[in-house]
Amino acid sequence: MPVAVMAGFIILIAKYIGIVKINHDFMEILTYHGIALGFIAMSLRVPEALSEAKKGTGFKSGAVIVSTYMVQGVTGLIITILLGYTFMPNMFKAAGLLLPMGYGQGPGQANNIGASYQSMGFAGGHSFGLAIAAMGYIVACVVGVILLNILRRSGKIKIEDVEAVEEENYTTDFFHSKGEMPISESIDKLSVQLAMVLLVYAVTYLVSRAITGGISAISAGLAGTVNTLIWGFNFIIGSALAMLLRVILENLRAGGIIDRQYQNNYLLNRLSGMFFDMMIVAGIACINLEDIRGLVVPFILLTVIGAVVTWLHLVRVCRVVYKDYYYEGLISMFGMLTGTISSGVILLREIDPGMRTPAANNLVTGSSFGILLGAPVLVLVGLAPKSDLMCIVTLILAALYLAVLLYIIYKVGRRNNNRKTTNLK
Repeated sequence: MPVAVMAGFIILIAKYIGIVKINHDFMEILTYHGIALGFIAMSLRVPEALSEAKKGTGFKSGAVIVSTYMVQGVTGLIITILLGYTFMPNMFKAAGLLLPMGYGQGPGQANNIGASYQSMGFAGGHSFGLAIAAMGYIVACVVGVILLNILRRSGKIKIEDVEAVEEENYTTDFFHSKGEMPISESIDKLSVQLAMVLLVYAVTYLVSRAITGGISAISAGLAGTVNTLIWGFNFIIGSALAMLLRVILENLRAGGIIDRQYQNNYLLNRLSGMFFDMMIVAGIACINLEDIRGLVVPFILLTVIGAVVTWLHLVRVCRVVYKDYYYEGLISMFGMLTGTISSGVILLREIDPGMRTPAANNLVTGSSFGILLGAPVLVLVGLAPKSDLMCIVTLILAALYLAVLLYIIYKVGRRNNNRKTTNLK
């Protein structure tokens, strides 16, 4: 289990034992800002020049990721709507959408959307979302390891020695790319990376404020629906601005205006890892178990059934998209779509420690395309809590969008496979 996850649970237990006192507002702030800062650091990285064997399938991986969000969302809504009309008439029916927020996107979005739903009348929504995200890590790290062992014992995969492969990978190029600013500079390399991340986040705040201010000026009713979601999904705006800055710097360098590459992928990876670890620890630590005492039944149903449908869905689509490295693609996607990218990489390293397949790269590039393909999720999340009818409409729309994504996955997958077969002939 990732150390950050264990740290979050240790603080959570210590809080209820009475060893430590937690400032929940501060923990929520860390969780909120951690997701955006982490995605900005990831998006600033300079794409590596990969061989044909490692290029992967960014767009199709994005479709796999978002289709899994839709499977989780449809499943979650079916569960909470059925509970709301049967055993739990006071159930907040849109709560099912916290399953893809917690499992698919992690504690950052579970925190944001859970808090948003709580303000709309879902008592305990904030802690409920974070609890689903915390259970997602347990599924990724515990169930994921069990699945690895089942596949290993059946002879379908082989567990490799991680340490032996790591020694081969740590070369100078791993830490420093050609053309980068030198280590011995008037300003430290890490300071430059942090400055770029914070600059992009400052612009993200200004852009988000301008958008929400413009919407408020046009329609107060629309602002009440959309503005909270824009602040909740601010990491999408931050990622887009970070990519824009990266393109600008590349063009300036190509045009001879600047002669150095200022991004260092190794340090940006470390920064994003630090921000995500901070988000994970704070997100788990600020769960209020009292808030979910009356939500035990939907919590168990969502997390257990959600894990099962996530695995079954990925078993089918990964066989189409990752035909040449099926198990690596399956295991890494399952780890990420119940936890985060880090848990996906942790599981992947057990069977592909040298990252010889494109599976690890698919997690990153797929997440980038997932931001674009996942834009309708913002609309669905805002639409569902409006009324019981809108919740059912959201369920139908999510199912339709899932059908579109599956069509893309299967059509593109078969076309590419047929093309490979033709080339071999």
